[in-house]
Amino acid sequence: MKKVLINARKDDYERLAPVLEEVYHVVVHEDTIYQIKLFLPDNDLDPFIDQIRSVIDLRYRDNLIEVSSPDFVISPYLKRVEQKTETPEKTPIEELLDSTKPYQRLDTGKIILTSIAGIIALTGLFLNNVAIIIGAMLLSPILGPIYGFAINIAIGKVKEAIQSIGVLATLLFCVFLLSALSTFLFSLFADLVITPEILSRTVVSPIYIIMAILLGFASVLALARGMSDLIAGVAIAAALLPPTAVMGIALVMMQEFLLPSTVLVLENVIGMVAGALIATLTLQIGPREYYEQVAARRFIIRTALLVIVLIAILLVLSIFLAVPAG
Repeated sequence: MKKVLINARKDDYERLAPVLEEVYHVVVHEDTIYQIKLFLPDNDLDPFIDQIRSVIDLRYRDNLIEVSSPDFVISPYLKRVEQKTETPEKTPIEELLDSTKPYQRLDTGKIILTSIAGIIALTGLFLNNVAIIIGAMLLSPILGPIYGFAINIAIGKVKEAIQSIGVLATLLFCVFLLSALSTFLFSLFADLVITPEILSRTVVSPIYIIMAILLGFASVLALARGMSDLIAGVAIAAALLPPTAVMGIALVMMQEFLLPSTVLVLENVIGMVAGALIATLTLQIGPREYYEQVAARRFIIRTALLVIVLIAILLVLSIFLAVPAG
């Protein structure tokens, strides 16, 4: 249930009144400003906000729309209204945008968590221990930037989308660099063994791109529906963190596998981005204003073309490099 407060000038309220007829609301009139308070089921919020924006002129400072989530509302009437709502739940666009903001900034916490996860994954790879590798996934904050990129591209916010991709690239580079450095230092004091877990992440195949697309699609679908990001985050990290760590190992110990491991990481990244973009189109995530929709559509088309070209290149490389490990 959402609580909506609307402030409107007299002229705007007169145009707004017909929209409010079918919604239970309370109006308080002070001087030339009308304040309307109402409650809506979550599923009805987006269509209602679209209607309001079409009749109220938000260029005036007196006009505003405020949406909040009350802790609880005691009203049998509102409960019946909410139960009658049959459309699938859709997170409001503004809430989706707010959820992507933490992924546009690179901070010490993200770097530390990713670095620790990378070291744990590296240890699991050398010990050939799947449980340790999976444990590393629980710490990694890698899912967020892919989600942030897809949502912001769908809304037409290119700057924010690029910032999200920049955060992802930086985190993966930290894992790669730390893995290479740690492997070099460990090799000075111990005989490191190339395990099956390491070798399995030097094998490339076109099927990995398809799996990455499905994974990216499912992850954005889950997050956009307000589901927990834990499972989706672990799945994304599992597809990116160990292969990136193997890139660092390959740089130090087995240079002949550096290209295949790099291609595998790129397959996963580009595939997940493609799947995430498909999810935003499926969920019809986009800006409210028409001119913003036109701009967003243009950015989506350009991004889609770039992703298709990159996938085509990776497919060719995958076919060329698809040889048995070892």
